[in-house]
Amino acid sequence: MYQPNSRFRSSFRGVRSRFLAASSAAVLIVMGLGAAVMLPHAGPAKPAAALVHTAAAAPMRSAPPRMLENGAPFSFADLVERVSPAVVTVTVEEQLQPAAGIDPSQLPEPFRDFFNQFGQGQGGQQPRKAISMGSGFIIDKSGEIVTNDHVVENGKKITVKLPDGREFDAKLIGADKATDIALLKVKSDKPLPTAEFGDDRQVRVGDWVIAVGNPFGLSNTVTAGIVSSIGRDIGNGPYTDFLQIDASINRGNSGGPTFDLQGKVIGMNSMIFSPSGGSVGIGFAIPSSTIREVIDQLKAHGHVSRGWLGVSIQSVTPEMAASMGSKESKGAIVASVATGGPAAKAGIHPGDVVLAVNGKSVQDSRDLTRRVAMLAAGSTATFTIAHDGAPRNIPVTIGAKKEDQQVASNEGPQQNGGGAETTGEAMGLGLAAVTPEVRRAYSLENGVSGVIVTRVDPNSDAADKGIQAGDVIVTVADQPVHTPKDVQNRIAAAKSQGRKTVLVLITGSNGQGFVALKIG
Repeated sequence: MYQPNSRFRSSFRGVRSRFLAASSAAVLIVMGLGAAVMLPHAGPAKPAAALVHTAAAAPMRSAPPRMLENGAPFSFADLVERVSPAVVTVTVEEQLQPAAGIDPSQLPEPFRDFFNQFGQGQGGQQPRKAISMGSGFIIDKSGEIVTNDHVVENGKKITVKLPDGREFDAKLIGADKATDIALLKVKSDKPLPTAEFGDDRQVRVGDWVIAVGNPFGLSNTVTAGIVSSIGRDIGNGPYTDFLQIDASINRGNSGGPTFDLQGKVIGMNSMIFSPSGGSVGIGFAIPSSTIREVIDQLKAHGHVSRGWLGVSIQSVTPEMAASMGSKESKGAIVASVATGGPAAKAGIHPGDVVLAVNGKSVQDSRDLTRRVAMLAAGSTATFTIAHDGAPRNIPVTIGAKKEDQQVASNEGPQQNGGGAETTGEAMGLGLAAVTPEVRRAYSLENGVSGVIVTRVDPNSDAADKGIQAGDVIVTVADQPVHTPKDVQNRIAAAKSQGRKTVLVLITGSNGQGFVALKIG
């Protein structure tokens, strides 16, 4: 499981003027492909009223959207009029602490008076206010509002403004950094317009969508596009697979809704990928199903509690499946099990493949991570496990995940020693038994047992899979190995069964995991 990278944040911070809004959009941090590109916030400043004014919503009409002969919408106007009243501007005020200043008492008299005169006294510069602007949408007529966590984080005062001009002070009910979702509440003497959630799981690539928000403080801006991809993993943590859309999203759109043609919220605009700072048609929205799951917990508890299984896992690749004699590359294979964790207590072991949770099939490691995270701590779930035979069901009492909790340990079986041959070769790897001398030479922990890799042929499949000298082979074909001969025997047995790959459990500097290696 990987730690989340930086987010593509699209909230607009430090609104000063129309010029500042336009010029600041060109600033951005560019990172490598597969990593996040974060749009930085502009420096703190007082917002210009002309930039954040919102026009009153037009009267709502009940006429259905006009359609072309091929079924495409001729205009989104009716849809926009219907949904826009529930989209709000979120303004966040935070206080920035100044950097350490010069101590005037250490200066000569004339300079000391100068610093004291301009507010640069004993405390250095005075704290300053910074203004952040983003978007949100009302989900309950009593005043519940959803937005991004990164829009409201560190806020001392949160203000919500509706399209009809009404303003409210908002209270933060709860936020979840892992999914970048926050829940606000305002008090109104009248019912507020609301947006209705749709089902993102019914969305298909190519479907029309519209995004409503406040880019650069320009309230109730509407952009249209299509769904470019679904289930997008952008390295932002294991709990969200994003909808990718090509409707323009810029800073200030964060927290705004993505609507389908029925006017239902199927996502929340959160991130963009951009080499220039502006929209290039690659935006990401948090799916409505994720939002609803998180909001339910924020309403009930003010925070999100996630279940913990106590394993490190990998997706089953086609090569792994072939090495295990399976035709389907579905499920998640257990690479290691945390000592004393829920999985260990239930009897789950490294090499087990999790096929289903409570009867619902597991597609891959991310799917299993999300499913376990949404299970309540203390509840019992049934895991369908495959390991050398027919699948079996194992009941597991789910633990509570802590932010600093290790998902798995790297403990291996104790070395059994022996006087077998201590060196050998297989699959382009130089191998050696883990003797006391080898353990000291490679700085191996006492709990690590197996066969150490001393050399890797750069032209081998093992090199292509990232195996390095110093890695330790723990199992081959699900059997523990302690000598190079053990490795060779396991490979020979797999070859005799007609298999072209063999599953190898490796532990090294990057943790413990499985690799399917070609038998050459």
